[in-house]
Amino acid sequence: MLPQRRHAEILRCLTQEGSASVTALCSQLATSAATIRRDLICLEREGVLTRVHGGAVLAPSQERPFDRVAREDGDVKDEVARAAATLVRDGESVLLDIGTTTHRLAAHLHGRDITVLTSNLAVYEELADDQAVELILLGGVVRRNYRSMVGFLTEDALRQVRADRVFLGAAGVRDDGSVMDDTVVEVPLKRAMLAAADQVVLLADRGKFPGGGLARICGAEEIDVLVTNADTAGAGLSAMREAGVEVLDG
Repeated sequence: MLPQRRHAEILRCLTQEGSASVTALCSQLATSAATIRRDLICLEREGVLTRVHGGAVLAPSQERPFDRVAREDGDVKDEVARAAATLVRDGESVLLDIGTTTHRLAAHLHGRDITVLTSNLAVYEELADDQAVELILLGGVVRRNYRSMVGFLTEDALRQVRADRVFLGAAGVRDDGSVMDDTVVEVPLKRAMLAAADQVVLLADRGKFPGGGLARICGAEEIDVLVTNADTAGAGLSAMREAGVEVLDG
């Protein structure tokens, strides 16, 4: 397994459990303790975790930079983004959430006669020079590390608009279908996006099943469409289907 993929798996495990031992990581990633220890040293230098005796924990109040997250499982995210783009119709207004998968979705919307509303600065940068797309950037407090806008100003702006559909990102989907996020400050904004759109489309690649997260965004009953490349036998996916969610393979 490539180091980049190992690092992503280590961070995913820490996000779900809060901590992990070297032994558990060796078993999960099928690699040696020496390799895991080198990975933990590398990730600690980047500030995303703290090594402790026998393992590691997530660094307190440390958010992974957008650029690091964007590099993880890029092809997998792009599969989901490409499939999601087929849902967009000319003349529609679409709301794109914070996150790396929605940024990849924006890359598949170039040249379209649509309106894009977003608080995602990476989406703004992607579409800023595209004359075909009407682009609306929601105001708010700039989170430089994650290239996004958050806060009550963003939420107030969302109450003034209406979109045909929102494309929502998440940290993970639990087995009961709960949609979760790691960053508490994003959750009120995501909930405001749900209220501002006629249709809710969740973008969740296979790495989000089963997923962790600190805070619940919504339940499966609030999702209309799920775009994913996850294993169809998973419990979270089954919960989505039982709630009547349309599942689109990415």
